[in-house]
Amino acid sequence: MIAVLLLALQMRGVSVAHDGTVWASSQNGVVVRSTDHGASWQTDTIAAARTFDLRGIAAVDHLTAHAMVASADTGRIFKTTDGGRTWKLEYDNTRRGVFLDAIALWSPRDLIVLGDPVGDAFTVLISRDAGEHWTAVHPPPALPGEAAFAASNTCLTTGPGGAAWFVTGGSHTFARAFHTVDYGAHWSVTELPLVAGDASSGAFSVAFAGRNGVVVGGDYAFPDSSRPNVALTADGGATWSPGPGPGAVPYLSAVAPLRSRWVATGTRGTWISRDGGTSWTRLDTTAFNAIAVTPTHAILLGTKIQRIEDPTR
Repeated sequence: MIAVLLLALQMRGVSVAHDGTVWASSQNGVVVRSTDHGASWQTDTIAAARTFDLRGIAAVDHLTAHAMVASADTGRIFKTTDGGRTWKLEYDNTRRGVFLDAIALWSPRDLIVLGDPVGDAFTVLISRDAGEHWTAVHPPPALPGEAAFAASNTCLTTGPGGAAWFVTGGSHTFARAFHTVDYGAHWSVTELPLVAGDASSGAFSVAFAGRNGVVVGGDYAFPDSSRPNVALTADGGATWSPGPGPGAVPYLSAVAPLRSRWVATGTRGTWISRDGGTSWTRLDTTAFNAIAVTPTHAILLGTKIQRIEDPTR
């Protein structure tokens, strides 16, 4: 592994644009951008977000990205169209209880944002005009204590044709997965074979490669606790089965497909699966929060950014 940037800030938001540009976001309004698969980085600060944690980012191309504030009672989204030199506030919500968890996009014009429940209603916002306007949609109600985790900007993911999934945890007994196929107009919800039960545990990240999906999670307060921390699907999320048994992997906050493999990371290191998520091998013991995959590298983000050559080669 090669450490390519040290920030001494917790980085949790990362997104790869269709042109290969990698955007990432951090505390203190810091945003970084790479146009060479993570070999070098440009650092900028959103002046209006200096006191906030930007835990989500959605990359459009080398010039355009949307950065999301994750802060109690403050939900804000900023947009740049000039490579991060200037940023425009495109969404601002200071309603009591608001907390945004993740942002993703289907296309340059079509975006989705997930936030924790206010009452029993998850905050789910859709834009069909590149962030100019946002409309709330309504998935099934949250269960008591249920919430999402703003750990890696990957508790939410999108798929073709208006598909999206988000995963939850919290004080309910089991984690759940929510799924839409029509840009949030209708939703289904499925129980995951991952234990929740308190505010620090549940499902933290979801990713798909075709109809095959992987969810990872655990308990960030007790990352080495013996519990099942991986769930798998082969039917687009209609049904989920357990991955490796309790204790096989520790708490994991992010997962991503890498060619025919899966890479996951968390505070206890980085792991790779070569059999669809059934078994995992540790690659590294360094703590990270988030992961991005480019055509040539896996990029890991925490208080530093490291990139590794495609470990599947």
